[in-house]
Amino acid sequence: MLAPGGMHYGGSVVEDEIKVLVTRLARPQRSGGFVVERAAIIAEGADSEEVISWITAHGGAAEVKADTSSRHGLHGAQLHPGGGSQSRSPSRFVLPPGALD
Repeated sequence: MLAPGGMHYGGSVVEDEIKVLVTRLARPQRSGGFVVERAAIIAEGADSEEVISWITAHGGAAEVKADTSSRHGLHGAQLHPGGGSQSRSPSRFVLPPGALD
C-alpha cells in the first residue's frame, strides 16, 4: 500500500512501492511481458518520472509506434506547420517477461 498522503518518504520514492505500483498497473502482453500505460502512471499521482525511470532500469522500454503521416486530410498542413510530425511522449511502456518477479 502507498504511504498516506502520497508515495514520498523524505523526498524520494521507495523502490518497493514503485514495484507494487507498477505491478498493479501492468497488464499482460502476448510476448509474456507486461504493458503499463503512461496515463495510468500519471493518474496515480505518483512521481511519474521516477516510476518511468524504474521501468527503464528494469528492462522496460517505451513502445515504439509507427510514424504517421504529418498531413491529416485537406487541412493537415495547418495542424503541423512546416509539414513535420510532432514528437509525443510514449503512451505505453513494455516490460520484459520476469521484470516484476
